[in-house]
Amino acid sequence: MSAEYVVTPPPVVGLPVVGSSEKFPVRRIYCVGRNYAAHAREFGHDEKLPPFFFAKAADMIVPDGATVPYPPLTQNYHHEVELVAAIGKGGANIAADKALEHVYGYAVGFDMTRRDVQQAAAKNGKPWEVGKSFDNSAPCGPVYPVAQVGHITSGKIQITVNGQVRQSSDINLMIWDVAHIIEHLSQQVTLGPGDLIFTGTPEGVSAVVKGDVMVGSVETLGTLTVKVG
Repeated sequence: MSAEYVVTPPPVVGLPVVGSSEKFPVRRIYCVGRNYAAHAREFGHDEKLPPFFFAKAADMIVPDGATVPYPPLTQNYHHEVELVAAIGKGGANIAADKALEHVYGYAVGFDMTRRDVQQAAAKNGKPWEVGKSFDNSAPCGPVYPVAQVGHITSGKIQITVNGQVRQSSDINLMIWDVAHIIEHLSQQVTLGPGDLIFTGTPEGVSAVVKGDVMVGSVETLGTLTVKVG
């Protein structure tokens, strides 16, 4: 007998899996802040601090090839290209030397940001979640299984806007690698299958406007293309 609800429950959000007809079900989205030293420095922060995390909702996912509306409340809408780790096996207090066993695969993601909203909230000592967590703020490409691409510890990460390079770096410049991100995050929350971890962005974040086309890439993981409507 199926459960009954007073309103219609939301559908499961799924991402395509490369080489499979099945999808990766998205449970939660966690994002790492300031995980490239040059990006931390461009905003005047100390890159030596432990990693910190914020969250987005699963239904904020945007698939590859989509057009997203320019969001409300902002005049400074920024792109942040990131490596995304897709969790296949959950757990709490996961040791770094065991952490990669919990990764199902990897993808390219954009942590879209209402920068003016974020900075205004931070300046006033308020939570700046509203600058990060909003409709269509988590574009994400297809998931590439570890069985196909291995674990991503290095390789070029880049985003172009209208064909012009805006961000370009290497995954090996992350302050905290995927294993240590999982170790820290799993001390705070119990990770579950379907969780996505956006692992931070390199320097060069900047604004996009209506009509702009963003193309992000991580070496061996293809591209993620999103247009601002």
